[in-house]
Amino acid sequence: MNAIAVNGINLAYARRGKGTPLMLVHGYPLDHTSWDEVASLLENEFDVITPDLRGFGQSTTVETPYTISDMADDLAGLLDHLGIKKIALAGHSMGGYIALAFAKKYSQRVSGLGLVSSQAAADSPEGKDRRYQTAADVAQKGVGIVAEAMTPKLSTDVRVQAFVRAVIEQQSSPAVIGALKAMAGREDLMAHLSSTTFPVVLIHGNADVLIPIERAKEIKAVLPSAQFVELQGAGHMPMMEFARETAENLKFLMS
Repeated sequence: MNAIAVNGINLAYARRGKGTPLMLVHGYPLDHTSWDEVASLLENEFDVITPDLRGFGQSTTVETPYTISDMADDLAGLLDHLGIKKIALAGHSMGGYIALAFAKKYSQRVSGLGLVSSQAAADSPEGKDRRYQTAADVAQKGVGIVAEAMTPKLSTDVRVQAFVRAVIEQQSSPAVIGALKAMAGREDLMAHLSSTTFPVVLIHGNADVLIPIERAKEIKAVLPSAQFVELQGAGHMPMMEFARETAENLKFLMS
């Protein structure tokens, strides 16, 4: 892992392979290692960059509130450091929210967008309330409650469950709390996404209980040019449950 100083934090990242620049953005409350299997399958055709988002993995965070857009700015700073002007981005879950925010703010730097088990709509009022309540609970009881609640929802695959539980338990309370509040406050980007001109691929499992596949179908409805991939039996972790299929479909972003 390497790290750079950007926006008041130290942002850690891994880089492997050669070819078209591709950034794989992990979801909540994980780190870059959730993409390892896919990255190894793509490194012969892509220059694969996998950051740890602020607060997660080996990256540091700040105690003051921040937004999904701020997290997108971190990625822009990383690209500046690496001298990469244009890149394909694929984001998983929260990583998809950040990739969408990046695509809105830095559209000229995006060559393609992948959304894996993600959505473009904002949280409902009830969804926001649940995130704020979870943040309050984490402040009191620690991240163990998130690992306990989320592990069975992320996947039914016991191998994946063991992996995600271990990763979640390693995260810090400030990172989890900050991300929860940032997600709760994110904007609805459905309308903006409908006007995109670069390639978009939507990868979603039909057994995802955290973000139903209907959210991806809603994006496909407003963006007919998007490639929509429904993975039968996949939960919320297609990059681990169906790594090869996920990698193959992300190659669509090379066009």
